[in-house]
Amino acid sequence: MSVKIFNTQEVQDFLRTAAGLTNEGGNPRAKEIVHRIVSDLFKAIDDLNITSDEYWAGIAYLNTLGARSEAGLLSPGLGFDRFLDMRMDAEDERLGVETKTPRTIEGPLYVEGAPVEQGFARLDDGTDKDGHPLIMQGTVFGADGKPVPGAKVEVWHCNTKGFYSHFDPTGEQQPFNMRRTIITDDQGRYKFQSVLPKGYGCPPDGPTQALLNQLGRHGNRPAHIHFFVTADKHRKLTTQINIDGDPLVYDDFAYATREGLVPPLVEHTDEASIKANGMEGPFTEIVFDFELTALIDGEDNQLVHRARMAA
Repeated sequence: MSVKIFNTQEVQDFLRTAAGLTNEGGNPRAKEIVHRIVSDLFKAIDDLNITSDEYWAGIAYLNTLGARSEAGLLSPGLGFDRFLDMRMDAEDERLGVETKTPRTIEGPLYVEGAPVEQGFARLDDGTDKDGHPLIMQGTVFGADGKPVPGAKVEVWHCNTKGFYSHFDPTGEQQPFNMRRTIITDDQGRYKFQSVLPKGYGCPPDGPTQALLNQLGRHGNRPAHIHFFVTADKHRKLTTQINIDGDPLVYDDFAYATREGLVPPLVEHTDEASIKANGMEGPFTEIVFDFELTALIDGEDNQLVHRARMAA
């Protein structure tokens, strides 16, 4: 079609009606958002000459996306999660807030209720025989530059098959495998033992990968480890580190890699290090410190409330 009707008074009045702007009841904020989004989609249909067949194919895609529970996977793949982080960064810059440890996306696979350990935790249950042993440790620093005792470090990552506990289609992992909450010691230190995770990709038969194929993009992530770090009088830090040397470190389909979040790996093969860390053989060590930011006028101005799985 060559006709353009978006800017007609009839369509503009219709948009206001459809978004409930002509009604007394309802939620004003919801009306504002729906009006804008539906208006933008109407305009896109007009400008791009989107056909009825293409529109209904899109509706079928959304149904499939929901049925496969992949909306939280497509979101970072299309850059929405990164864009929200970019807006938070811009707000910090406007306020003059320096964020020394970069934030980055949470991802869709966090689970509430991981076992709590003091100072040190063993994350893996020892059944992932393909995993290379890992020790990761560091200190949580407050906005004043001093270590923070009692800070909460929540950590989670996948196994060497690229699966997270509670979401593992093989059913091999026990609940909370490779998930823990570590409370920092009296010197603000945390430490955990696990195995190096592997990178993984979107389900190849899923709707997220299907759309990425249409865009000529891969759906793979480099190996990484997720963190929430919280402490009194500080903003919650959501971040993750990538495993140095992974070929996709700077080609993450979810756009989560940031400078400062790719710490070096140190390989230990000497008996002294192995014995000092209670390991049975060679292991990789990562040392990484977290630096938190203070509350803004007593509030965490960037705290994200979203639906999360609890177990």
